[in-house]
Amino acid sequence: NIFTQQPSYFSDLDETLPTVLQVFNNILHKCGLQCEGASAEPQKLEEKVSVTPGNMPLQELKDIVLYLCDTCTTLWAFLDVFPLACQTFQKHEFCYRLASFYELAVVELESAIKKRRYEDNSVFADLWRRISHSRKKMIESFHILINQVCLQPILE
Repeated sequence: NIFTQQPSYFSDLDETLPTVLQVFNNILHKCGLQCEGASAEPQKLEEKVSVTPGNMPLQELKDIVLYLCDTCTTLWAFLDVFPLACQTFQKHEFCYRLASFYELAVVELESAIKKRRYEDNSVFADLWRRISHSRKKMIESFHILINQVCLQPILE
């Protein structure tokens, strides 16, 4: 793979991971949620977040779910083909951040999708399929990370 041919790509990955984490922070922000340690920027006192997944426009909810699905699938695919990257992910406390994001955002998005009234039931079916796929890929990514960072060193 490319990382064995060009070892300096590990430092590129290390520099890129804060951007990957920022994707999750952006989703939290769009949903009116905040993750512990997610942002270095303080929230303005007068800045009241009134948008939640439950009351945001349907198109915005769709966009967030599509963005999340795409991000989770890409993340899983990368870790699946290149598990050695897990050490770099762990340096950025990725497991902790992913678990916190899952707890805050996925549960909220699932609830909003279930409770919303839809004119077209196929929209519900598509959103539910995509949020379920996102959940599955997050869990699979977490498993890869735990396996590579915690279990494999013990077995070796």
